[in-house]
Amino acid sequence: MADGTTAIVWDEALLEYDMGDHPLNPVRVELTIALARELGVLDRPGVRMVTPTPADDAALTRIHRPDYLDAVRQAPGDPFFRGWGLNTVDNPVFDNMHEASAWICGASIAAAEAVWSGAATRAVNVAGGLHHAMPARASGFCVYNDPAVAIARLLDQGAERIAYVDIDVHHGDGVQTAFYDDPRVLTVSLHETPLALFPGTGYPDETGGPGAEGTAVNLALPPTTGDAGWLRAFHAVVPSVVRAFRPQVLFTQCGADSHRLDPLADLRLSVDGQRAAYIALRALADEVCGGRWVATGGGGYALVEVVPRAWTHLLAVATGDPLDPATPTPPTWRKLAADRRPDAEVPVSLTDGTPPPVERWAPGTTPDPVDKAIMATRLAVLPLHGLDPHDGRD
Repeated sequence: MADGTTAIVWDEALLEYDMGDHPLNPVRVELTIALARELGVLDRPGVRMVTPTPADDAALTRIHRPDYLDAVRQAPGDPFFRGWGLNTVDNPVFDNMHEASAWICGASIAAAEAVWSGAATRAVNVAGGLHHAMPARASGFCVYNDPAVAIARLLDQGAERIAYVDIDVHHGDGVQTAFYDDPRVLTVSLHETPLALFPGTGYPDETGGPGAEGTAVNLALPPTTGDAGWLRAFHAVVPSVVRAFRPQVLFTQCGADSHRLDPLADLRLSVDGQRAAYIALRALADEVCGGRWVATGGGGYALVEVVPRAWTHLLAVATGDPLDPATPTPPTWRKLAADRRPDAEVPVSLTDGTPPPVERWAPGTTPDPVDKAIMATRLAVLPLHGLDPHDGRD
């Protein structure tokens, strides 16, 4: 393994996944790469820029049905196209939709292969994380499911245990569906409760199919959960189940839509809290699987105010030392951001000014809604891993 090496998968072709006047705007990815570059993150020692190629049909059909691929190819040419979840408000069709979606999948495959082959210890595809796409249906702005396609490639290359941790505000339903009956893949999702938010799944009792019991873990948090509660929940569930599973690779979806400014959801994290989550994920990869960590982006619809800062922190954590939250955003980047989105409030630093508090979960001490959610998940899943749900030391 190339110790300390990080592969950053990037090509401007990844910006072609563009649904037009739509919340999922590729400007958030463009501004992320620009900010990371301006701050020197992409020039750090050990960083290797990797140019992806589009995923071919053989890779895509490990997760998606061939007739669905045909529909994705055909839909842009037919203004009256219906079916397969396409040509809806959430999933409008666009020119070269298949090709753009295949690029995203190819980038996540490249990241996964870099880590599995030992060419890099860690790898990041900030354009990826399209976790809602189903085998034969577009869903939640996602046409092809690049995390699932990349995990399938790792399985095909001999991986026996992969942990997928999804910290997007929405349930990682497409990835859970793809591997619900596969004991080789642990899917863990922290998200706003499905009682309040799309896609309406991700309850604690969704724990895996026959023969794979305990390999789906869902922590459904109440609306308005902020840094303190979210991080307490993360540390009360994620490390214990990942350690028990003993993965060879940690694969994470790092959607930034848990932020308090996100227009599509109702959690209340800060960029500083999201940065703390990335640091915790890297530490978990270092502890459990020799540092092997594949990270993607995901949701995030505060296109200027949040996503570029959050994912620049992600890139920094993946490539070396975390950036000081007080780091100013460079004037050249601020100008670019203002040019791209004139109505946005361009942030002047990488912090929201709120260092996240550290609160350790303990059973029965604070029976607030977050702790009830924690206990529901622990009761549903921890016994399936031989762990005591009431033991705060797990």
